[in-house]
Amino acid sequence: MSARRAAVLAWTLFATFLAIILTLVGLVASGRGGDDLFILLAFGYPLVGAVVASRQPANAVGWLLLVAGIVLALGATADTNVRSASAPAFALSAWFSDWSFHVWIPLCLLFLPLVFPNGRLVAQRWRPVLWLAVIALLLSGVGAAFEPGPLEVDSPRTVDNPVGIEGAGGLLSVVATAGDVLVAASFLLAAASLVVRFRRSRGTERQQLKWFAFVALVALAGLALAMVQVLFGAEEGEQGAGLVDVVGAVGWFTALTAIVIGIPIATGMAILRHRLYDIDVVIRRTLVYGALTATLVGSYVGGVLLLQLVLSPESDIAIAGSTLAVAAFVRPARRRIQDLVDRRFYRSRYDAALTLEGFGARLRDEVDLDALGGELRAVVGHAMQPAHVSLWLRVPEGRP
Repeated sequence: MSARRAAVLAWTLFATFLAIILTLVGLVASGRGGDDLFILLAFGYPLVGAVVASRQPANAVGWLLLVAGIVLALGATADTNVRSASAPAFALSAWFSDWSFHVWIPLCLLFLPLVFPNGRLVAQRWRPVLWLAVIALLLSGVGAAFEPGPLEVDSPRTVDNPVGIEGAGGLLSVVATAGDVLVAASFLLAAASLVVRFRRSRGTERQQLKWFAFVALVALAGLALAMVQVLFGAEEGEQGAGLVDVVGAVGWFTALTAIVIGIPIATGMAILRHRLYDIDVVIRRTLVYGALTATLVGSYVGGVLLLQLVLSPESDIAIAGSTLAVAAFVRPARRRIQDLVDRRFYRSRYDAALTLEGFGARLRDEVDLDALGGELRAVVGHAMQPAHVSLWLRVPEGRP
């Protein structure tokens, strides 16, 4: 396909997405619910996909993002349409809404990690993993699409699968379960391929992978926090219920934001190489402020509990004292965590900073210009490790 035709196709697909979104907005405006307008947050998927596909048509990442965005929009529109029992194409909308997530989720979780960032597998021996993902997608989708019986949709009346194959329910249920198992296995292998690609990568490709890996880790961290609510959630009114709910809400918000908004943004910045090297700053600050936030929250909760044991459970002094202690702890904690992060993850930068700091201390006591020049060359050579170092000093006019 020529570059011109690829660009036309990419933007035509994006226009299709916009048409679906306008249909969805019209359905919501007609009073069929507004929950599915969250799809507007996923606007980045088809937009980034269209930009990447039009500029790099040989890169499969752009087409994957485009297709995933369109299927997601179609599923949300179908889900909104079935909120009315008298809606046109009611049964077909219910059917598509029931199984569409079996398509767009594998596209994002299985195929995208396998081919990111250049649109190709990390090596030919990973081709069986690609075929395993294709088989998993087909089995999971076919099993869910043609299994007879009531569809699991939010509708005012029960909807039977209009294309369900009677008498094959048991077989299709097994097929769908096998597909789900293969999806899970393919996801683990896709993540492993991303790790292998990162270990082999250098230079620009490593920076591209850092963007994707950063968003993936943020999403996993959010899901881990959400699991706190799932596993340890208490009934309303029980002790600790409020804190667990807050942690769970923060976790779900973080995970959904990273998946819906973070993935297309990170993918676009990585492939289009816009501010590519800013990822190092983003990771560094995330580590520092994430660790600082966790430390302050833990210190505050521990301080409140400890002071309540010493004083009384209803004492406001415990809260006030813990707040003041945490406020005084912010700056030294941040400095300490910053040094720890630099030593552990940015060792070269940390060593260079120590070298320059030591040179600055010696500079105050050095008066010999030749010795100072030699010291400067040594410091630059140690900190930056260039192939060659030379120093040129401009002699003011009138001086020998």
